[in-house]
Amino acid sequence: METLSRYEELARAVSAIGAVKRGIARVLPAHCQGGAAAVLALINHHGDMRMSRLAEVMAVDMSVCSRHVAHTVEHGWVERMPDPDDKRSRILRLTDEGHAMLGDLDRRVADAFARHLTEWSDEDVVLLTTLLARLRDSFGDCRAQQG
Repeated sequence: METLSRYEELARAVSAIGAVKRGIARVLPAHCQGGAAAVLALINHHGDMRMSRLAEVMAVDMSVCSRHVAHTVEHGWVERMPDPDDKRSRILRLTDEGHAMLGDLDRRVADAFARHLTEWSDEDVVLLTTLLARLRDSFGDCRAQQG
C-alpha cells in the first residue's frame, strides 16, 4: 500500500470516530453533556484553575468556556473561589457534587464501552488505548500549530 493511501485510509477511520463520540454522548445525562463533562474532567485532571487556563486547555474561546462553566456552577458541580494571588480573578474548583457527577459520567462511559466491546479481547482494548494515546501524543499541542 502506498504511503498516501495508507494515511487516507487512516483519515477515514479517524473521522468515523465521530459515530463513537455520538454514541458516548447518548449515555451522558441530559443535564451534563459534552461541554460540562469536559469542564469537570479537566478540572479534576489538572486541578483548580482560572477560567483563562481552562479555556486554553479546552482549546475553546473564553465565551464558550464561560458558558460551560456557568452551567457547571448552576448545577453545583464547580465553585468559583477567590484567587489568593489576584483578588479580581476566580479559581474554579470541583465540589463534592462535581466529583460525584464525574464518577457517574465515568461509570456511564465505561459501561457503554463494555457493552459495545464485548467481543474484544482485553489485549485488543489495551492495544487500542495505547495506540490512541500515541496518536494524540504525535499531534502534540494542536493549538500551537493552527494555520
